[in-house]
Amino acid sequence: MAEESYIQSLFAGRLGGENFGKDTKIYKFEKIKRAKRAAKEKNPNIELIDLGVGEPDEMAFPGVVKTMKAECAKPENRGYADNGIQEFKDAAARYMEKVYGISGIDPLNEVLHSIGSKPALAMFPSIYINPGDITLMTVPGYPVIATHTKWYGGEVYSLPLKEENGFLPDLDSIPSDVRKRAKLLYLNYPNNPTGAVAAREFYDKVVRFAKENNVIVVHDSAYSALNYNGRPFSFLSVPGARDVGVEIHSMSKAFNMTGWRLAFVVGNPLVVSGFGHVKDNCDSGQFIAIQKSGIYALEHPEITDAICVKYKRRLKMMVDVLNSAGFNAIMPGGSFYLYVKAPKGIKGGRRFELAEDFSEYLITEKLISTVPWDDVGHYIRLSATFIAKGKKEEKRVMEEVRRRLSDMNLEF
Repeated sequence: MAEESYIQSLFAGRLGGENFGKDTKIYKFEKIKRAKRAAKEKNPNIELIDLGVGEPDEMAFPGVVKTMKAECAKPENRGYADNGIQEFKDAAARYMEKVYGISGIDPLNEVLHSIGSKPALAMFPSIYINPGDITLMTVPGYPVIATHTKWYGGEVYSLPLKEENGFLPDLDSIPSDVRKRAKLLYLNYPNNPTGAVAAREFYDKVVRFAKENNVIVVHDSAYSALNYNGRPFSFLSVPGARDVGVEIHSMSKAFNMTGWRLAFVVGNPLVVSGFGHVKDNCDSGQFIAIQKSGIYALEHPEITDAICVKYKRRLKMMVDVLNSAGFNAIMPGGSFYLYVKAPKGIKGGRRFELAEDFSEYLITEKLISTVPWDDVGHYIRLSATFIAKGKKEEKRVMEEVRRRLSDMNLEF
């Protein structure tokens, strides 16, 4: 049709222009979905064990749900929230002090809510990136801020996360010409997908780097509260951090509120103000009843404590099962992920050039779903958020995984 012809020609170049929608490349997560569907169809009577899902397996806790039910019925919550209700910002500031030990956060100027952390990450390039500017991006990682950097004509400089460096970026390796054009540094610890945590010494270095190079730090703290080695740690607790950046805290992972879409940005007031300006021109705020449910969650960090106990128990079982099959799995410091090197093949049998090849093999032959990462080396990511109700069911699932992996003679 003629209408389709002219519409096709009008797509922005950043989306592919007139070639939008014509790309036949199948992306990783779509390949996984298709492989899972095919495996189920081929083996309808065999349970597919999904160790690849990256979201909590349970609902929000009863107190959060009860609060939502009550707040939904109140007329005063029906309207636009715009840049958020002050009560939620106040609760976020108290939460940062109670959980992370950070006092003195100004809830009026240093906190703003977001409709989940993903939109916040998407907005930061629109605040700072002009054509030719650079975002420093850890790889492998969550790509949203990189995608939007490119859409605004910016460039992305990748910082590889290598096992020999504890999956921390080597800031010293960044060339001087890149530093001069860099505006944003994206970090995410505890890290997805590696599960690595960053110590205070690393964050001290980040603050020095940011000040020396006039870079804004955006710390994605989606998994910060899921820490298995003591008290959760915040980038903002390092002296000087609030001079150079912000953190984005998600309610999804720490409070099982994934579909509720609620997060907050906290830190440098000028950065927060810039975020608020862009946000005010993108959305009208999250439903006030959801924000009030978020307040309940923030006032009950023991919810996260209970979630951490469950994930830690599961991760320990997963480490044991994987190592019994020949992997070199190590308990992560945080998040709910295990990140393990993919094998090169099966002795005397099939070879795996990529982690994607091995992940596909696990789905089709063992009905175990994982997520492959071939960005820096060849690894697979497994998640402790597999579906299982209670300890007995968790153990059953893990023993089934052990059984299915037991006949593979893997070569690394």
